[in-house]
Amino acid sequence: MSVLNTPIKPFTATAFKQGKFVDVTDADVKGKWAVFFFYPADFTFVCPTELEDLADIYPTLQGMGVEVFSVSTDTHFCHKAWHDTSPAIGKINYYMVGDQNHTISNNFEVLRPGVGLADRGTFVVDPEGTIQLLEITPEGVGRNATELLRKIKALQYWVSHPGEVCPAKWEEGEATLAPSLDLVGKI
Repeated sequence: MSVLNTPIKPFTATAFKQGKFVDVTDADVKGKWAVFFFYPADFTFVCPTELEDLADIYPTLQGMGVEVFSVSTDTHFCHKAWHDTSPAIGKINYYMVGDQNHTISNNFEVLRPGVGLADRGTFVVDPEGTIQLLEITPEGVGRNATELLRKIKALQYWVSHPGEVCPAKWEEGEATLAPSLDLVGKI
């Protein structure tokens, strides 16, 4: 069952963020755009490349009113140790959420049965707390933060411009479409 267009479910967790342990809940997400960026485990190989890529665009996302929550089934203590020892992970200023009880991974339906690790999943949540975008990739394929940024810009545009849709490869400032009977068969 897809979680697309459903509200996020309640959760409480502890995260590592900018040198501190902080509590986060589903209530912290409401009222702003959010990215939940699930990955299998700390101290691995593809994961740090993705998390560093996301760290590079984090200031841009913040400027767009988007908060980032990276999530793995590791503890917040493990996140701190990784942050303190890895140059790539040391760049991260967004939330690194510990989901050792698997609540958040189960809520977003990315927990691998019998394994205890999350799939490589990306979810964009709107300010009302509704999941508007999801992407799951296999463990051996890293994600691209620039493409995620493009998709968030398209989502934000679409939500704020009723009656318009963003075509494939749409970039900010480009033409959109207004679906109508006149367009049927002409694209």
